[in-house]
Amino acid sequence: MDFLLAYLGNVVMIIVGVVLILLAIKKGYEPLLLIPIGFGAILVNIPYGELMEVGGFLRYLYDYGIITELFPILIFIGIGAMLDFTPLFERPWYLLITIPAHLGIPITMLLALSFGLDPGAAASIGIIGAMDGPTAIFVTSKYARDLLGPVTVAAYTYISVVPILQVPLSKILLSKKERLVRMEYKPGSFPRTLKIVFPLLVTLTIGVLAPKGLPLIGALMFGNFLKEVGVVERLAKSAQNELSNIVTLLLGITIGGTMIAEKFLNIVTLMVFGFGVVAFIIDLSCGLLAAKLAYYVTGGKINPLIGATGISAFPMAARTAHLIARQEDPDNWILMQAMAANTGGQITSVIAGAVVLSLLPIFFQL
Repeated sequence: MDFLLAYLGNVVMIIVGVVLILLAIKKGYEPLLLIPIGFGAILVNIPYGELMEVGGFLRYLYDYGIITELFPILIFIGIGAMLDFTPLFERPWYLLITIPAHLGIPITMLLALSFGLDPGAAASIGIIGAMDGPTAIFVTSKYARDLLGPVTVAAYTYISVVPILQVPLSKILLSKKERLVRMEYKPGSFPRTLKIVFPLLVTLTIGVLAPKGLPLIGALMFGNFLKEVGVVERLAKSAQNELSNIVTLLLGITIGGTMIAEKFLNIVTLMVFGFGVVAFIIDLSCGLLAAKLAYYVTGGKINPLIGATGISAFPMAARTAHLIARQEDPDNWILMQAMAANTGGQITSVIAGAVVLSLLPIFFQL
């Protein structure tokens, strides 16, 4: 009977892998990650394949790419090379809105602790609220490697469906009058020196305040520095394309390789997915409420819809906020303001991961 149950678990996980692939193909949910993750889940659950055993190729990728934390760090270099912080330079105070938009991390972590999970697992579940896949992978690989599969799948699938939560929450928490606010946009001109110095300043600041997160913020800002410095265009393009594509491919199939039936099919996995939804709802709600407060403080000059963009789901959250505004008023364009907050959310999400990495060992002696 145990033998049959073991095989039944493999069948279930193979079906899960197929579902992830179908979601990527049919619905367009993060196909660059979900297709290799789904295929990896299928591979690792074929009996006697032993791909995650010593000597298996997925085990080599796991040992040298995940345990060493190399893959998520390399991903951040590629992401940094794609980022343009110019919209944020025009409205740097938008960073203040992005802070409440990440309260889902500590609140969800506390909820997970109250359900009896150990601090490492609770932090790994809470970090899903960063809405940033590489950050979630990096933190989880340090403190809860057994949860790497469910945390990664939850992070990336939920990021893909952010609009499903963002649209109703925006209409529940904001009045029509607030959603109709038009914001003036005056694009500024910024010296090249500022764009070059900015990643250096962010790296130094976060490195001093939260040194445990230096690999994350350092890799992100290094990628952006390559882009903005202007004399290593080949390296910047390689980081954006070849490096990002190769590491995404290897990272995805390796994460899929962690989705072994006996490790994935348990109550903790269900908690990961449940708390992940809670983290996303708290993030979006707190961001909207913070922007609603800014609306009143500024005398109605801020459209609170941008509060839901202070997260790392870039540029999906910004586009969704803009579409909601245009549904209310077809002539209302808030895309650039939303992009500014969304860009700030990417920085804040990495900072949130750095704070978790720095404070968790202090409070829980990990």
